[in-house]
Amino acid sequence: MTDTVYQVSHLTLVPRRHYGRMIGAAFVCAALAAIVHAFAVGQIEWNYVAEFLTVPAIMSGLVNTVVMALLAMVLGIVLGVIFAIMRLSHNPVLSVTALGYVWLFRAIPALLQLLLWFNLALVFPTISIPGIFSVPTVAVMTPFVAALLGLGIQQGAFTAEVVRAGLLSVDQGQYEAAQTIGMTRLKMLRRIIMPQAMRVIVPPVGNEFIGMVKLTSLASVIQYAEILHSAQNIYYANSRVIELLIVASIWYLLVVTILSLIQGRVEKYYSKGVASPANAK
Repeated sequence: MTDTVYQVSHLTLVPRRHYGRMIGAAFVCAALAAIVHAFAVGQIEWNYVAEFLTVPAIMSGLVNTVVMALLAMVLGIVLGVIFAIMRLSHNPVLSVTALGYVWLFRAIPALLQLLLWFNLALVFPTISIPGIFSVPTVAVMTPFVAALLGLGIQQGAFTAEVVRAGLLSVDQGQYEAAQTIGMTRLKMLRRIIMPQAMRVIVPPVGNEFIGMVKLTSLASVIQYAEILHSAQNIYYANSRVIELLIVASIWYLLVVTILSLIQGRVEKYYSKGVASPANAK
């Protein structure tokens, strides 16, 4: 048999044409252009957007939004860690209590929880310890307190499951090794288990923190002066609804962008020594 040699040097290589991608890209560009054109030529007074972007009421609302998101998230993380540890406890009372907490506060919508806390005085007119103090509930349950409890306690239920998943992700051998050298359960969690679990815990908790910033907008229904409530108060007076909503959107975008960058740095810190999927071969 003789080998046949084919000459291909004279052939021209033609790159494959991805017509589907071209059509999709053209459609996306056309849609974006239509949206930009609508905002550019629509009945939007951009000078009002620039004017109200940094007015004191908006800036005060922005500060209140960030403060509420931070405090509610701190409360949620503290409760989440506590109830996650309770859920993994061998004590059936603690485990069932934690399960009930997670079930209850994950099931009730956040807006409904805010309204329940804000109207708590209808159920408990006073908050008191017999013989020590007594105070009207309506004086205690301000919009700030109601928003903090409603958002923070609900967040604790979600965070508890995230922390529990992180604790379960640590190899059982780590627990056994810590017990072998005589570590207490609390010291074991603090020194060995939690540092390893953070790699699993940080991404979803960081994402929930970003979600919490947006979730604070629900507090406007109980008159908490966050940024959306401040924008609403202004456009009720001057009827510049879309302009003030754009102002609020700009600040939400800025805050979320900053938090996303911080989240990326924190995730990078806790993923030291772990191979990245992008770099895996």
